[in-house]
Amino acid sequence: MSVATPRKILVTSALPYANGSLHLGHLLETIQTDIWVRFQNTRGHNCLYVCADDAHGTAIMLKAEQQGISAEQLIDNVRNEHKADFDDFLIKFDNFHSTHSDENKEISELIYSRLKNNGHIAERSITQLFDPEKQLFLADRYIKGTCPKCKTDDQYGDNCEACGATYSPADLLNPRSALSGATPIEKDSVHYFFKLPEFEAMLKDWTTAGSLQPQIANKLNEWLEAGLQEWDISRDAPYFGFEIPDAPGKYFYVWLDAPIGYMASFKNLCERTELSFDDYWAKGSDAELFHFIGKDIINFHGLFWPAMLESAEFRKPTAIYVHGFLTVDGKKMSKSRGTFITARNYLKQLDAEYLRYYFAAKLTANVDDIDLNLEDFVQKVNSDLVGKVINIASRSAKFITKGDSLLSAELANAELWQQGIDAGNQIANYYEERDYSKAMREVMALADATNEYFDAAEPWKLAKQEDTAAQAVAISSQCINMFAQIMTYLAPVLPETVIKAEAFLNTSLVWNKEPTPLRSHEINKFKAMMSRVDSDKVDAMVEAQKAELASEAKAAPVPAKATAIEPIAAEITFEDFAKIDLRIAKIVHAEYVDKADKLLQLQLDIGGDQRQVLAGIRSAYEPNQLIGKLTVMVANLKPRKMRFGISEGMVLAAGPGGKDLWILEPHAGAQAGMRVN
Repeated sequence: MSVATPRKILVTSALPYANGSLHLGHLLETIQTDIWVRFQNTRGHNCLYVCADDAHGTAIMLKAEQQGISAEQLIDNVRNEHKADFDDFLIKFDNFHSTHSDENKEISELIYSRLKNNGHIAERSITQLFDPEKQLFLADRYIKGTCPKCKTDDQYGDNCEACGATYSPADLLNPRSALSGATPIEKDSVHYFFKLPEFEAMLKDWTTAGSLQPQIANKLNEWLEAGLQEWDISRDAPYFGFEIPDAPGKYFYVWLDAPIGYMASFKNLCERTELSFDDYWAKGSDAELFHFIGKDIINFHGLFWPAMLESAEFRKPTAIYVHGFLTVDGKKMSKSRGTFITARNYLKQLDAEYLRYYFAAKLTANVDDIDLNLEDFVQKVNSDLVGKVINIASRSAKFITKGDSLLSAELANAELWQQGIDAGNQIANYYEERDYSKAMREVMALADATNEYFDAAEPWKLAKQEDTAAQAVAISSQCINMFAQIMTYLAPVLPETVIKAEAFLNTSLVWNKEPTPLRSHEINKFKAMMSRVDSDKVDAMVEAQKAELASEAKAAPVPAKATAIEPIAAEITFEDFAKIDLRIAKIVHAEYVDKADKLLQLQLDIGGDQRQVLAGIRSAYEPNQLIGKLTVMVANLKPRKMRFGISEGMVLAAGPGGKDLWILEPHAGAQAGMRVN
């Protein structure tokens, strides 16, 4: 069980963006990382964990403008909020910094100068869409218009949610700025590019050398085989970030200095301690470097980042560990459904360790998505932690503390104790491989075995007789020792409960030493270490989140021209209009469309004939609000194959959009199938 040679390890997790609150998706990653770091340290290794807020970019500049404060004030406010949330979720950073820092500016400029001196920076003029009112170039997400393929309106500048088409913003019909509503114009600008294709051979070797999970290596290989493109690393003023040296009005793109933020946070830690920056980041370093990230940013970490480090003559990561997305009750986190839950709204109702354990029980070494099923969450925490683990200490302690509070001098069941010790190496291997779900199953198997032993031995009966009372103490002492070993294995997951367990056991729980049972050892009176999850509090959390999001949506400013009257379309004849068959339809079923932010799937009855319609009314209606309603539909519209299925008609709705959108409802007495004249 002891560790022979301590390892020198530096660990990072992806930087949360500094323009909003943390949600449970952020916590999935930081909890996964924190458990791994705590495990390494309990085993006697020197494992450091640094992170920072990602504090640059157009989105932050615009958010600060919206709030009427400086960008610097915004990122300071958000950083304080993020740090408080992380602290309360027991995330133990050695340093939590910001990418808007002197250290990050210094290292970003150093890396850029090395890339440039090595001939890996290209310069050329490009044409982009420009907002003449806001006086800034528009990223794809700030451009909306009509899809050039299926003609669906209100689509973003790079892809259509209705038909799945991808295109460039210049291809959009009737494009408009999502910021001001103005019609964008084309404008040329000089940009700087990192020559990523020149690192293709190195990246092919690096991505197949064991630094990545197989699924991630395969995905990166697809991009490598398709051919790498030069990466635009610059943005034009106005932009909140670091200005590129010798390029007035040009700024480093946020994704250039964001991963450098790992280095900057560590450098900030070095400046406050005796740590050496070069010991961890110089080429040839004997330290291990691990990045924990989500699967949505693997291109930046698996291609751009190692190539930049290679050119700038810094070491590359030992490994990048990628996890999947978080879903809630089987669905993508959604603000409209109230399943987009912030860290703080969770903490207002529930204990952080509940979520730490539930995530641990779900996380594997693969890139699978993790589902937070709220009903299962309540059941699993109550069953495993309260009903199994804490129950061992609770039921056993009463037979010890009735007397002198001393545990027995000898173990009552050496075989059970050995089972607990033998499980340690396997549990450690599962932690090391980030296969926490298997580690938790092993731990719970020990808890089950201990409870079964206690139940079979029936110490409550033995305690009633003077001649067998000592046996009751011996059985309970055996279970207390098993509890101590189980809590040692759970220490990376439940750091606060372990402190309570140590107070009860009157000893420290240390994993990296040869385990010895507590014999003739005095324990303290048992005090409750964890309460059961109250399902009413889970419901309250969800409802509070819905209310908060609704309030935010109501208060959100609308772009100046967002509700401007659209130009009248080309004229049609009366004969054209007469071809439209409008029918009364009853909505017999409605549900969300997975991965579509605007669509609901409706099942409509038009008098014995049922049609499936995909309607862009999700912003205004929950599915259960629609079931049983009558509406008006275009019944003879040619079925259209969309990205998310076949739509066999169209329901009619009116309003400026968003929440203010109303399906047309016929008068009382109307029946499904009736024609509207």
